[in-house]
Amino acid sequence: MGFQSGIDKLLSDQALTDRLKKCRVGLIAHPASITGKGEHSLDALIKAGCNIVRAFGPQHGMRGDKQDNMIESSDYSDPHHKIPVISLYGKHRYPTEEMLSDLDIVLFDLQDIGCRIYTYITTLYYFCEACPQSGSELWVLDRPNPAGRPIDGLFLEAGEESFVGCASLPTRHGMTVGELATYFKVLTKNELDLQIIKMEDYQPSEPPGFGWPLLARPWINPSPNAASLNMARCFAGTVLLEGTTLSEGRGTTTPLEVIGAPDWPIHEVINELEREAPHVFAGALIRSTFFSPTFHKHAGRLCSGIQMHTDYPDYQHSLFKPFRLIASILKTTRQLLPDYELWRFHEYEYELDRTPIDVINGGPWLRTWIDDNEESYDTLDRELIKTASAWEAQRAPYLMYP
Repeated sequence: MGFQSGIDKLLSDQALTDRLKKCRVGLIAHPASITGKGEHSLDALIKAGCNIVRAFGPQHGMRGDKQDNMIESSDYSDPHHKIPVISLYGKHRYPTEEMLSDLDIVLFDLQDIGCRIYTYITTLYYFCEACPQSGSELWVLDRPNPAGRPIDGLFLEAGEESFVGCASLPTRHGMTVGELATYFKVLTKNELDLQIIKMEDYQPSEPPGFGWPLLARPWINPSPNAASLNMARCFAGTVLLEGTTLSEGRGTTTPLEVIGAPDWPIHEVINELEREAPHVFAGALIRSTFFSPTFHKHAGRLCSGIQMHTDYPDYQHSLFKPFRLIASILKTTRQLLPDYELWRFHEYEYELDRTPIDVINGGPWLRTWIDDNEESYDTLDRELIKTASAWEAQRAPYLMYP
């Protein structure tokens, strides 16, 4: 039969679709919520006779129309199906009682990219909390994690929760949304009526996709800047740049795959890092590049930087650690240029009194390590190994795929 995502499995199950015809159903979806035939889940479910009475759009919108962070969406009526589309990234980010009180079942069908900072899993966590309050069932239509199984980054620190960090997960957690939902049910300690519609023939560790079913599914941007599988593999590292003055490539055709700045001596940084910690470059092709963003940081200025490539024959998925790589690059920048204005100080994802890099990382540990000239690369390595070992054991009971 080959690979099938959760939405395909649902549509092929007569008993499940019959239930959805008899119930009042809400759907959480975005542009990458497609079937194996390329049809949007909302269209496919309504065509199958399912009683979808309300849709919900996450960050970037139901139709993926919002470019950047903190650009909110409004509620509206779907022009084709004439049902309300409720924004989960506007007046409300947490589902209200009014949104859910008349729904028997909520379907969650968002394509994630396997990183704690990517806000779709925060939306999932919120629905895991809210659905029991309204008596709504939550059905998670599982989808691939394009970053696969490897773990990278640090745990979110206690008390550092935010919209880009809902729970104590590592930056790159290596789980699907269905697996995370079963974990969140335990974390929330409530009576959530949860059903996971599993994928068929999903192999999260098999090459060449390493979590993404190459040739079985096209890449559809789950958000405007998630433009490729390569971006999804790099994101756990490049997202850190959102908390710095360095460009993460927004305003280019390869956002969150290139990084740089006009005044950044990238060659000196790379040369120093190759001497001090060459292992951080393992797995991917890292090459120097130039780019000029059309908008966002350094718009219209020529930036020197690097581009990361995982889409080449010698790519080694288990060795590539994007968080470790970018964190080490920032550390080297601070060592070579102690007075460089590295950190941004602005409102980030509605956090008014916290440094953006701390919000992204899930606590101040990373920034403190980067700014402390006495700390070595080995300190980060030890922390990453400790995190990965602990998370490997913690997530094991919730993994659904070999």
